[in-house]
Amino acid sequence: MATSSKSLSFSRRSAGALLLVGVLAGVTVGGGVGVIAASSTKSVTVCANKKTNMLRYAKNGKCVTKTETKVTLNQTGATGATGATGATGAIGAKGDTGAKGDTGAAGAKGADGTNGTAGTAGTNGTNGTNGTNGTDGAAGTNATVAITQQSVCDGTDVDTVANEVCKIGMTGPGGGPIFFVDYNDQYASFCATGDCNYLEASPASATAGVWCSDTATDLGLTGWDKSAVGAGRTNTATADTTCTSGAVQIAVDYTAPLFNGVAKDDWWLGSMGEMMLMYSNLRQAGIGGFTHGFKYWSSSEVSSSHAWTTLFSTGSPVEENKGITHSVRPVRAF
Repeated sequence: MATSSKSLSFSRRSAGALLLVGVLAGVTVGGGVGVIAASSTKSVTVCANKKTNMLRYAKNGKCVTKTETKVTLNQTGATGATGATGATGAIGAKGDTGAKGDTGAAGAKGADGTNGTAGTAGTNGTNGTNGTNGTDGAAGTNATVAITQQSVCDGTDVDTVANEVCKIGMTGPGGGPIFFVDYNDQYASFCATGDCNYLEASPASATAGVWCSDTATDLGLTGWDKSAVGAGRTNTATADTTCTSGAVQIAVDYTAPLFNGVAKDDWWLGSMGEMMLMYSNLRQAGIGGFTHGFKYWSSSEVSSSHAWTTLFSTGSPVEENKGITHSVRPVRAF
């Protein structure tokens, strides 16, 4: 019986060994199974008996789960962790210098610089020699006949003698400022009597009053010619036959010694045209002491109940009722 038992045991071991030839060799160390992989790369499944530690080849890859442990040989293990990066190698030798590149394109033009400071002015040159006198021009033809200018006014010279040629703004023979000069004798036809070459305003305003004592009669002084420059003398003469008081009579009576500074007694109430010239040439120049905004009577009528005044803030003619009181500034001519 012993011989049979050994033979059976030997038979089992021999069979197991034959199955593993060229595959692996198994050793038992402390009850465990050590496995050494053979040179073959083919995966092989063996079953280790838990009691005897014997191995058997599992052709179908299956083991008895209760008594055997499944072992796979030549099985690829999991990928190991990446090793640490090696140290940086030494710098290689310097390469040869490359060929010279092509010349780049020209850059854009820069902005203009600021202007330099101006140079100092040169010295003045010397005066040239005087030229020769030109020849006299030929005498003109058909020259306008002018008035004979009078040297009977007092101007801006230091003395008070009336010996200067009369001009607008100078003091005339009657003591008042000149406000019109008919240099070319254009208005002679409007002066029925006497000369109208020069028109002179009174030295100051006379007493204010209504236009005429008769405020309801047309005196025939409404025509356009009754408003012209030079018509004031005849207008006043006509109205004086009817008016016993008012602006017309005040102008006629404007004589010394009743009014200070008056040197003549031939004054009249100016026409509308004459009063407008008085405003333009005296009031506008600040001469004559006129009151701004006052209305001054003229000898020109509008109708039986109205006559013309001149507003001495604008120089405009304004119709006014003959019974209203306004300023009077008489006029004379020479």
